[in-house]
Amino acid sequence: GEFIGWQAEQTTGNIIDAMHIMCHAVSVSNVVGVVGPWLSREAQVIAPFGEKLGIPVISYSATNPGLSDQNAYPNFHRTVASDFAAAAAVAKLFIRYNWTSCTIIYQNDAFGTGGANAISEAFNDSRLIVSQMIVFDIATSSIRGDLKSLLTNAATRMVVVWAESLYTYLVLQEALASNVVGPQFTWILSSSVSLNSFNQTFYENLIGMLLIEPAVGSVVNAPINTTLLSAAYSIWQQYELESFPGSMNVDNYALFTFDATWTLIQSLQQLCTSKINISSSCLSFIESSFCFDRRFIHSNLLLDVISRTEFLGVSGPIQFSMNVTDRITEYSHPGDWRIPTKENVIIWPGNSLTQPIGGTLLKGVNLRIGVIESVPFTIIEKIKDASGQSTIQYSGY
Repeated sequence: GEFIGWQAEQTTGNIIDAMHIMCHAVSVSNVVGVVGPWLSREAQVIAPFGEKLGIPVISYSATNPGLSDQNAYPNFHRTVASDFAAAAAVAKLFIRYNWTSCTIIYQNDAFGTGGANAISEAFNDSRLIVSQMIVFDIATSSIRGDLKSLLTNAATRMVVVWAESLYTYLVLQEALASNVVGPQFTWILSSSVSLNSFNQTFYENLIGMLLIEPAVGSVVNAPINTTLLSAAYSIWQQYELESFPGSMNVDNYALFTFDATWTLIQSLQQLCTSKINISSSCLSFIESSFCFDRRFIHSNLLLDVISRTEFLGVSGPIQFSMNVTDRITEYSHPGDWRIPTKENVIIWPGNSLTQPIGGTLLKGVNLRIGVIESVPFTIIEKIKDASGQSTIQYSGY
């Protein structure tokens, strides 16, 4: 019996802009929930603002591990896995291929710092080593320090980048210019970057990069709601056919977004059909011209409904824990790496079928070797030739 409208806003990564968008939106309409935001640093601000208003915030891509804290973010949920799951996958990947250490390059915000810390924790638990952590400054869009020197002087040749696609592209551009990519180095990325972004002459150097990304249920043969997905695709094609990329090309984050939206719709429906003593509309607000003073009247009831909501979504089963903001069902296996019966061939850096060792190789590296001036390490002799000319001859180790 209620009509639910919507509005879409694109944030820029600037948390003040995100707050401005939210404040304006709730000032001109009765916003009963937020799907998003995109970035973890935005979620750290939008979620507390949503708590102030009494409305749920359900993100489809904010993965910072700190956002799992139900006490700090009681009105926040997410349909994407926390970076704790991604960090565990990275550690298992290293164990699978006998790599022992890595360099982490991370952007200095909630996403990058949270991800880097999660990987460090996972490595520590697995007795792996993080050799160094390099900061990509998002304010200056540059690496802090000389990337070539930092990477070539490290003992490891494994590089993990925890950054958004835009910043990952900038890091890779500098790495290509400094010749610290393949085949000498193996790079593991947290965000995909289009190959078309780079000069074709660099394609050989980009072979063998790995990507860690959240998976939906269909990828691991887990159940998904195919009926709901087909209905969603049908509506998409009916109203905006020109933007539909084909069912095989829909981004995983789009499926997480749909499930976040469907969670909100299902919860509102349960709230409005429940036998509670509501004298006014189930979507009533305490009105105010100042956005911070508005309040959704049935906030506690709606948040309680969301915490108990359970359905099979297009990305897999959706159900939330009472103790954390994350989905209960995430596709991160608690055991060791499981090798399939028929393993795909991996093309490693250097267009090779041989996996990298992960450590430093001396090929193409100039060495300066110091030897102590003492017998038998260094033996100095003066030798006279037939003409009586003296020359110094060195021998020994």
